[in-house]
Amino acid sequence: MNNDLPQKIDVGQAPEDILELSNEEIMEEFLAILEASGASPETVKSYRAAIKDFLEYIGDKPLRNVRITDVIKWRNHRLKNGFHKTRSRDKNSQKVTLHYYNLFIRRFLKWLGIRIHIPNVKKPPRRIETLSDEEIRKLYKAVKNPLDKIILDLLLDTGLRSKELLGLRVRDIDFENNVIAVFNAKYGKERKVIATPQTIQELKTWIQLNNLGENDKIIPLTYSGLYKRLKRLAKRAGVNPSKIHPHIFRHTFATRALRGGMNILSLQRLLGHSDIRTTQIYTHLTIEDIRTEYMQAMTTTRKCPVCGKPVPLNAQYCPYCGTPLSNKEKYTLQTSTY
Repeated sequence: MNNDLPQKIDVGQAPEDILELSNEEIMEEFLAILEASGASPETVKSYRAAIKDFLEYIGDKPLRNVRITDVIKWRNHRLKNGFHKTRSRDKNSQKVTLHYYNLFIRRFLKWLGIRIHIPNVKKPPRRIETLSDEEIRKLYKAVKNPLDKIILDLLLDTGLRSKELLGLRVRDIDFENNVIAVFNAKYGKERKVIATPQTIQELKTWIQLNNLGENDKIIPLTYSGLYKRLKRLAKRAGVNPSKIHPHIFRHTFATRALRGGMNILSLQRLLGHSDIRTTQIYTHLTIEDIRTEYMQAMTTTRKCPVCGKPVPLNAQYCPYCGTPLSNKEKYTLQTSTY
């Protein structure tokens, strides 16, 4: 779901006689203006899906007669029954879809001059999945050709979005400084990311082997081709294919960077987030690491010096043989676990 917010796109106001057209014609007029205003194809597609869904729900009712009750009933219907494309997905996904659809419908009706107040649909917290070190190891072990290796290296090294990865050209790589320029980033922003020397060297080899020119793309795939390729790799690796999609590598990159001690502001810049709050979604994952370390440290047992059975760190006597446990011994053992 493309999440361009309404205020990022200026579509002005609809012509005065727009409501004389049919609902379908009005939608097409709006989408044409949206596209002319600089919205990406993905954004136009998302608006189309939202508006079409709403129009199908209200049926033959003219848009000029739409009231807040129509919007509320549509929202409640979707919360109960889901969307055509998300019925097999969980409730959380349906609520995310409705959150954005509600934004798009609100902007559409505002453009029409229909003055009704449409409250927000609260967006549920994002649930971020990442790959474990073991899953990453399995994926690399299942690699059968250089292209698979380069895809994994770039995704895990840089946190590139799939569109950015597929748009990468030879001329975008600074081989001297291990820097990659991203020119087709979200919202048209440009940024630079960093890759390891090993990945840069592999890119050099790949370019030479395939005799690529400055304007040639590094990854000769469509999004569908990339998606299917990663699924096949996961299947060979024994990793759940349903978990593997291009964006999970971006999540994994961000989480590993924070775990490795990267400053969140630096990570924000590498990921190309305009709002630090977007980057902060990854901090809840790292707190799980801290919790694990804490629990290991606070619940680690020691052995009784007499009977050899495991004893809690804070025990003053062995619960099995009754041997007194000195404070000195307890302190030494406890601090050694950190």
